[in-house]
Amino acid sequence: MSPAASTVLAVLLSLVSAAGYALAAVAQSRLAASSAPEGHGALRALLARGQWWWAVGLNAAGALAHVAALHYGPLTLVQPLGALTLVAALPLGAYCARRRVTRTEWRGALLTLGGLVGLVAMTGPAEPGEALSLSEALIVAAATALLIAALASGRLPHGRGGEPGTAGGGKRGRGLGHATASGIASGVGSALTQTLTAALALELPGREPVWWQTALLAVLISGFAVGGLLLSQAAYRGGLAAPLAVVNLSNPAAAAIIGVALLGETFRAGAWGWPVAAAASLVAARGVVLLTKGSAPAPETPAVSPSVVVAGSLPAPTPTPQGVELPSPYPSPPPSPLPSPLSSPLPSPLPESSLTSH
Repeated sequence: MSPAASTVLAVLLSLVSAAGYALAAVAQSRLAASSAPEGHGALRALLARGQWWWAVGLNAAGALAHVAALHYGPLTLVQPLGALTLVAALPLGAYCARRRVTRTEWRGALLTLGGLVGLVAMTGPAEPGEALSLSEALIVAAATALLIAALASGRLPHGRGGEPGTAGGGKRGRGLGHATASGIASGVGSALTQTLTAALALELPGREPVWWQTALLAVLISGFAVGGLLLSQAAYRGGLAAPLAVVNLSNPAAAAIIGVALLGETFRAGAWGWPVAAAASLVAARGVVLLTKGSAPAPETPAVSPSVVVAGSLPAPTPTPQGVELPSPYPSPPPSPLPSPLSSPLPSPLPESSLTSH
């Protein structure tokens, strides 16, 4: 197949993969909104939901299309096209929630997409056949597992999720940490998948791997895939747009780091590539902040029981026109009985002797 045909096929498969991932993200977000909070037995309850397995199937379809795209195109071409998942999932999620996408959300999505494309565009593509060696793959897997454990446990800072000290801010902050870990797991899983396909085709650098090494790679890829799926499910408890943007940002960022550090990829602009990549990262980060604000739920007003009245909490009386009496909201006390004039004792008449003496 010619290089141009391989590139076109890789782009088409990447678009199919983005559509599958977008549908899966919307399904996971709706499932997270209707599921029980985290705790003992939450995983068992999640596995018992049919909607969860629909999301798993959509993610699997997207992953298969992604693997096929990696076979025909370079890592730095396939990964940025996965960012189109955000563009597709945003209106889909709003449609399912029966609302419109806000202007802030569109701005955030476009900034995130633009920063992501600018970030990855600075990296020169590697050849489709290039892949990590077996020792490099094991080192990357071990380091990634430690980083994911730190992010998922909250030991590393994961950005601003809201106002400090608020329950909503902490929930969104933990969601962004889980989303970062999920994106890193997916990006590293893509690099390991390339190594596995090269091993099966006997194209790995160095000596030919034995069967248990290939099986170990398959187990690591499965572990990162399942872990990334569960982490994204936990991330969507804080909403859809912002966690999905972080997943789509950290996924190709991890792949680009692997490409630059281990696969010989370089910045296209030379020394200017570093500041350009930094500026693109800031643009993408600004987009994530806008998505966090645009998708933040409105604060709930606590309901006040009508039987409990706190001093000073009653509204000020509204002025009424002169001569108009409004009924009082409070029951008036019963009128006290007035003494009857007939029931009061009458004064006794004066004796006649006192009258005649004067």
